[in-house]
Amino acid sequence: MKVMDVNGRPADILLVEDNNDDVVLTREAFKGSKLKVNLHHVKNGEECMAFLRKEREYSDAPTPDLILLDLNMPVMDGREVLAELVKDDALKHLPVVILTTSDSEQDVLNMYKLRCSAYTTKPVNFDKFEHIIQGIADFWFTVVVRPPNDH
Repeated sequence: MKVMDVNGRPADILLVEDNNDDVVLTREAFKGSKLKVNLHHVKNGEECMAFLRKEREYSDAPTPDLILLDLNMPVMDGREVLAELVKDDALKHLPVVILTTSDSEQDVLNMYKLRCSAYTTKPVNFDKFEHIIQGIADFWFTVVVRPPNDH
């Protein structure tokens, strides 16, 4: 199995997720992918914005190559994060994949209106979840041309 990386380094992925079980599942699913990953985790939208803006304890945080964003979180939810990202010239180029349990047509429509890069729902079955995570990794790091993460 060929191991992929991004420009000679592991991919930096920011997981914005408040459910610890989903964090563990995501880490396990990435272990099965062909991509070398540094999976960074924050538990809510407020921490996400601090991470992306390199504030507080995140002053040395890398700019992620991809953001996996849950919608339903305390403090600041994923909808609010995406709304903030599209208004921020320094961050609006970052690819954001919504990874949530919500299959609401209104959520899907609203997130695309806010310019999310993709929207997927979390399956209950781990094998299907792993397949989705591996598909995201393969697509975003072998097929898609992404903007450089230093902008």
